Amino acid sequence: MRHSIQGSIIAITIGCGWAGPAAAQQADWATVSAQLNELQGEVHQLTTRVETLESQLADANARADAAEQRAQSAESAARAAQASATQLAAAIPPMGSTGAAAEPDIKVSWKGAPEIEGKGGWTFKPRGRIQYDAGFVSAPSGTGRPDGFGNEARRARLGVEGDMPGGFGYKFEFDFAPGEDTLTDAFLSYKDGPVTVTVGQQNNFQSLEELSSSRFISMLDRAAFTDAFNFERRVGASVQYGKGPVLVQGGLFTDNINSLSNKNWSADGRVVFMPKAGDTLFHLGASVHYAGLQDGSTVRYRQRPLVHFTSERFINTGTLDADSEFGLGLEAAAIAGRFHTAGEAYWQHVSRPGALSDPTFFGGYAEVGVFLTDDTRGYKKGQFDRVKPKHPVGEGGMGAVQLNLRYDYLDLNDKGIVGGTQNGLMGSIIWTPTDYTRFMVNYAHLIYDNATYALPNGDRSYAVDAFGVRAQVDF
Repeated sequence: MRHSIQGSIIAITIGCGWAGPAAAQQADWATVSAQLNELQGEVHQLTTRVETLESQLADANARADAAEQRAQSAESAARAAQASATQLAAAIPPMGSTGAAAEPDIKVSWKGAPEIEGKGGWTFKPRGRIQYDAGFVSAPSGTGRPDGFGNEARRARLGVEGDMPGGFGYKFEFDFAPGEDTLTDAFLSYKDGPVTVTVGQQNNFQSLEELSSSRFISMLDRAAFTDAFNFERRVGASVQYGKGPVLVQGGLFTDNINSLSNKNWSADGRVVFMPKAGDTLFHLGASVHYAGLQDGSTVRYRQRPLVHFTSERFINTGTLDADSEFGLGLEAAAIAGRFHTAGEAYWQHVSRPGALSDPTFFGGYAEVGVFLTDDTRGYKKGQFDRVKPKHPVGEGGMGAVQLNLRYDYLDLNDKGIVGGTQNGLMGSIIWTPTDYTRFMVNYAHLIYDNATYALPNGDRSYAVDAFGVRAQVDF
């Protein structure tokens, strides 16, 4: 490039020098030569400057290339760091993040007590209840039976329940109340769609009143026939099918876990139809029970005057030899807003050995109830369930207040067996301040005929009054 520039300058200079022939002839050759030498010096300086600029340009280009390579490396590193940060954020979301986060291994919710839910279908929840009763019983003094004030811890239960992977579930509960100290529920279940299989100590399928938890019944104790006919949990295996308004239950059982071992066994079945018409829920049910008893067995049917803290029974068949029992029950109920009604009828037939008579006893009740607050009675899966106040105490409300009236009948007279009859007139007021607390006031006027205890004149027809209150908390 340097030679090209020099050639161009010389050519231009010569051209200019010969442009005017007349001037060239007059010019002094020495002067021309000096000018050419001076011009060559300037050309040399220009050439040197060009070479310097070319060197500087090459160096600048090299530095630019190096800088570009470093920038590309930094960009690649930044992209890799961003990808790593994104993966880390997905695995461990930052505190306070409102974006999508990975599902935690354990979740805890509150249902009266903490319910812990883990991955894979595991759940665990402690459960329990405390019911404390107090009141009095007033019986005719001529009967000689002690009456007056009484109180007790009616139930004091503690247990656990939950689910396991694969559709399995469990429940275990023990009653620590004085005089009880018994295992109530202890079973393993398996659920597949509408079918549930249960093995262990569990409720049999007798009566709406019996299957409804004591936490949700409308009187201090259940209808007289349920206790009189010895309804209780038993060890066995059962199957339930529930879909839509239909519930079918059945099972084979031995005896209560606290009465084993013996050869007693029973078969129980129940069918419930639960249709809705507008805002009204209906309950229609029927149950059947058969118990085969081992040789030499006996049965006894009797009942307290409403409250459990008295040990007196004014209606009692005494001990009867028995080979088997056969029971048949009918159920009906309806819930419409604040109102509900319920009723049952149950026949208990006893087959006795040899030439002994085979009596059939009967019990039943009819009930109506209304909430004074804007609440309704709970119902779930063929039984009465928890009342959940719309305006509980602590949230600006007074809870739920309910009034109930009941007629309770029990007849233990048949085929020469004179156990007596009971006509019970009952009323209760229930205050449910929150979902898991409950207070109850209950009064019963019980009219007996052929009562167990006679008056001094031999009369066995008289009335007994019972009054009770309950404080309850459950979880």
